[in-house]
Amino acid sequence: MENYNQTLTNFLLLGLFPPSSIGLFLFIFIALIFLMALFGNLFMIILILLDTHLHTPMYFLLSQLSLMDLNYISTIVPKMASNYLSGNKSISLIGCGVQSFFFLTLAVAEALLLTSMAYDRYVAICLPLHYPVRMKKKVCVLMIIGSWTIGSINSCAHTVYALQIPYCQSRAINHFFCDVPAMLTLACMDTWVYEYTVF
Repeated sequence: MENYNQTLTNFLLLGLFPPSSIGLFLFIFIALIFLMALFGNLFMIILILLDTHLHTPMYFLLSQLSLMDLNYISTIVPKMASNYLSGNKSISLIGCGVQSFFFLTLAVAEALLLTSMAYDRYVAICLPLHYPVRMKKKVCVLMIIGSWTIGSINSCAHTVYALQIPYCQSRAINHFFCDVPAMLTLACMDTWVYEYTVF
């Protein structure tokens, strides 16, 4: 294994786009998809907020899903775009940790929110007479808080682990964002226990 140097504090994100006209085309394509997703999710949140007919548990959960999707894409795409446009592909250790934390938090929270939405539809279809009792606004709020809380706790554990391991001289992450599995390939120690635990 290589020796490691703790004075290095930056990672290098190798990125997604090759430095050519194909890379520029892909960048523009992804930027357009990002803007469509951004405005689509914002429109959904505003529509559900303004229309009183949509103030039901299903749409309340759907607005939270749009909020999570909005944040989810905003943790990765702006940094990826600035790296491509500026040509500076470095990201600090703290920046990498923050990006990884929010990415993992939103991924887990979104999965749990989708589970809550599935439960909402199950109760609405299979137990329609119990629906007003089982899916009160308080229950929906608790589901959302639970999703965010569990996502944050899970993400905190993974991010803290990824930030405390020693990294080798090569800090080039072969990815377009700080993903924990991509970071682990640069570790100067054996991470098999962590990897099997996550698996």
